[in-house]
Amino acid sequence: MENLFENLHNAQKPLAERLRPKSLDDVVGQKHILGKGKLLRRLIEAKRVPSCIFYGPPGTGKTTLARIIADTSNSNFVKLNAISTGVAEVKEVMEKAKNEFELYGKKTYLLLDECHRWTKAQSDSLLASLENGYIIFVGCTTENPSYSMTRQIVSRCSVFEFKPLDVNDIVQVLKRALTAEEGLKALNVKVDDDALKYFATMCGGDVRSALNGLEIGAITTPIKKGEIVITKEVASECLQRKALSLNDDVYYHILSAYCKSLRGSDATAALYYANRLIEAGVEPQVLARRLIAHASEDVGISAPNALVQACCALYALDNLGMPEGNLALTQAIIYVCESPKDNRVVIAKEMAEDDAKNHPDDRVPDYLKNHTEASKKYKYPHDYGGYVEQQYLPNSLKDRCYFKRKEKKQ
Repeated sequence: MENLFENLHNAQKPLAERLRPKSLDDVVGQKHILGKGKLLRRLIEAKRVPSCIFYGPPGTGKTTLARIIADTSNSNFVKLNAISTGVAEVKEVMEKAKNEFELYGKKTYLLLDECHRWTKAQSDSLLASLENGYIIFVGCTTENPSYSMTRQIVSRCSVFEFKPLDVNDIVQVLKRALTAEEGLKALNVKVDDDALKYFATMCGGDVRSALNGLEIGAITTPIKKGEIVITKEVASECLQRKALSLNDDVYYHILSAYCKSLRGSDATAALYYANRLIEAGVEPQVLARRLIAHASEDVGISAPNALVQACCALYALDNLGMPEGNLALTQAIIYVCESPKDNRVVIAKEMAEDDAKNHPDDRVPDYLKNHTEASKKYKYPHDYGGYVEQQYLPNSLKDRCYFKRKEKKQ
């Protein structure tokens, strides 16, 4: 009877949960940290994973990997959510972990979702157990821990960044969902290639979102001739996004024309191409993000408010949605087009990157160092009215100039 109810419960779990990888070899994506020979993979295979923080967008495998680590290490596994967990509950977990370690020599893996939401008091309650080795902490967060978490916790953890899955990785997962026993095999679902690619492209690298959309399509599409057929149009309904009416070549041609119109100061053309893409089903946020890049690349320091306008357009789209968000996007496009063009930011960035790669070990001038005897020779600009001539670059680069001021016209 217990197995009957357990099987029923498992069958009712979301598709993404049923397909959650059970082993390291089942995990797709994240080759930069999980590929053969990469540090995190070596640690997992050696069963020596230290306390760590996984951060990155939703649906990229952070929680899944934490579960796999706990399973392969033969350790206890406790999962908490920072939003709903108080200090008392944390202390209870710590006490139990201490007993398990002292009695049986077993460590406890503590998986904490949304770990950036923990207060300082909650974080501090974990420190002693981390230092004594009872607890191996695995925090999962969508925020960069360097500024969203307490320094004491971050300093005791290895930090690994998770990146959005690419389209091919997500298509691979979707195909597995259609054929796996725990997936949709029993429903005899047929998904054409365009629909699969649509799910994988429009989910924004979030495999959970793609699987949720596929499952919605499978359970809501009528059965015809013994099978469920999901087309690109059905996929767009399931993700509640308009299906793209452009093929890849046309899409990139129009996007290129949009970018070149921004650079060419033609507001009419830029607005035409932007709205043509929106009408074709492209998320307007894509256009706002490109606009942010061009505000620095093509306008830059000559009109700094262009970047402010572009960022505000993205903010408006995220918080207002369409069609109201398109007002802010239109305003920002016009502002960028009407601004004077200047690519000195791009030139400065490229020169700085080149020198940083080719001169990584050049000596910092002694008087610029932190709290040394020589640093007393540093000239504090405010003692000289706000500016004083002195060398800041290493000797090897002292004559370099990345940013050249333009002469003011009389």
